[in-house]
Amino acid sequence: MSKPNTLAPASKEAPSPKGQLMKVGLELAPLIIFFLVNAKAGIFPAVLALTIATAVSLTAMLWLFRKVAPMPLVSAALVFVFAGLTWYFQNETFIKIKPTIVYLLFAAPLLLGLLFKRPLLQLMLEDAMQLKEEGWWTLSLRWGLFFVAMAVLNEIAWRNFSTDTWAALKIGFVLLAMVFGVAQVPLILKHQVESAKLPNA
Repeated sequence: MSKPNTLAPASKEAPSPKGQLMKVGLELAPLIIFFLVNAKAGIFPAVLALTIATAVSLTAMLWLFRKVAPMPLVSAALVFVFAGLTWYFQNETFIKIKPTIVYLLFAAPLLLGLLFKRPLLQLMLEDAMQLKEEGWWTLSLRWGLFFVAMAVLNEIAWRNFSTDTWAALKIGFVLLAMVFGVAQVPLILKHQVESAKLPNA
């Protein structure tokens, strides 16, 4: 008679496609609202709308999924800070440099972690997936460099284009990050560690 394998790690329920789509929608919604309000009423009403939409989005994520991932949480916190600075000083530069700071805040620990021989991406994601050491190093390097590139792109965008164009590009930046994430799937599959399966007794 076969016995249940009590030594095997407990499997974690993977997010459903519907759940993933809801997360993407909740992350994109504040940016879309920001873009639409900016086109109709200007940057300062758009910043207020972005702040409110971000708060609603975070609340919805917490209610639906019982937790919020570090990236949208950090980004939301900086939205509140830089939106406040934008309104207080009546200077739109603050909200425009916010994405640059967010990207650099994500890039710095990833690249510094590699410098100190500690791929920090592993500490953040090891509960979600198991990779070989080479995989964590490569993934950390790719995402670190990607965030640096995105910071540079944002600086080029807000310094050289109109506010309306920059607002539209913000949505493009998020979509680009999603495409980049999907492009890492072959690397993840290549270096994924399969859980050892014990034969039934």
